[in-house]
Amino acid sequence: MGHCYHHALSSVRKWGGVAEDYLPLHQWFDESKAITADFRHRALRHHAEGIFMLERFFGPTITISTGRVVPVRLIGEQHVVEDLGFIPSFADWVSCIRPQPWMGRAQPIHKLVDPFAVTSGASTDDARAAPPLLDASAATRPTRWPKPAASPSKTMAGRGRKRTTNPRAKLM
Repeated sequence: MGHCYHHALSSVRKWGGVAEDYLPLHQWFDESKAITADFRHRALRHHAEGIFMLERFFGPTITISTGRVVPVRLIGEQHVVEDLGFIPSFADWVSCIRPQPWMGRAQPIHKLVDPFAVTSGASTDDARAAPPLLDASAATRPTRWPKPAASPSKTMAGRGRKRTTNPRAKLM
């Protein structure tokens, strides 16, 4: 389907009433077209979680002009199935996002904004200081955990040779 009005007409065919009874719900699903005007707008609300969000915004049911009570979740399911053919999860959409380097460059800001993130001897103006120790036993803990001991190399059956990462590589 292409337009909210057509979704509303489909709802009228299914549950009765008039298109105006359903239009606000179908418009809510497609408001994301204001962000991106192609099929990708559906990633924001056209999934199982989006259907439950619709229910939170509009309530569990609506009463249409004929007096009939219609579950909002069913209207949401109808909209998504008409657009996609099934109801995906949000994870289905996210799994299609190709990660870019800028997406993972989050910088820790706690040292800049947390007034308690200072060492015991530093002033509160020094926002880059380490947090204070919570108890005396914390002072004995290493600041970095030791690296795990290297595992013994696996040997080939009875030959005493080291196995390389590539089984086809020449043996030492």
